[in-house]
Amino acid sequence: MGSAAGRHNYTSANRSGVLSSGTESVHGQAGRGSLLVLDGRALDRECLALALADHELGMEIAAMGSIDEWRVKKGSVPPLAAILLNLGGRKVTDHGIADEIRHISSEFKSVPVVILADTEDLAHILNALECGARGYIPTSVGIDVCVEAINLAAAGGIFVTASSVLCMRHLIGSDSRDTQPLKGMFTLRQAEVAQALRRGKANKIIAYELNLRESTVKVHIRNIMKKLKATNRTEVAYKVNDLFARRNSS
Repeated sequence: MGSAAGRHNYTSANRSGVLSSGTESVHGQAGRGSLLVLDGRALDRECLALALADHELGMEIAAMGSIDEWRVKKGSVPPLAAILLNLGGRKVTDHGIADEIRHISSEFKSVPVVILADTEDLAHILNALECGARGYIPTSVGIDVCVEAINLAAAGGIFVTASSVLCMRHLIGSDSRDTQPLKGMFTLRQAEVAQALRRGKANKIIAYELNLRESTVKVHIRNIMKKLKATNRTEVAYKVNDLFARRNSS
């Protein structure tokens, strides 16, 4: 009975144009190449692959647990048109995730990498894009949006949700106002670090929020201290506050 169930699953997968672990052949729409679904969880990746195929993605789907597995089986699928990396509950800031995105994006330079993840935090979305991803899909959206996002990336676009775009717009406007008094004295990055110091943020927090190494933050702080002729970060915060006070009184 178990054997019969296995045969039924493989047949269903092949009719949908899905290649998953254990299948030996692929049938589907090869005209636009294939989508590589990467997910270490077998059930999740197979369900996702079947859902995408049922919603007329327009390309064959290869559901693999890793890039290494794809390398072994790549001869069985058309050339890649896009890669969908399903993080699930993991975050871009988790250990090794950002490096994984960078590695895949670097190895497949002409193939867009799209991230699928549970979190909708703007910082994680920006981190993913900075690591080379060409789209970020939160799992809160429906399968139709997921299909559109993949097709957009395959066509050369970059997908983020409308709510993320509005949030970015708000932050950009806010940052421009916040760093206005520091223009002319500092570079943009130095102004951002100086503003963070003004708010009493620790180096680790500044590094995380600005997507910098902590050592880079320390270099920026040293340069800020030189420009302000300050001897410590407390004095930097005081002098930056003074710059804002003078601007507001003028």
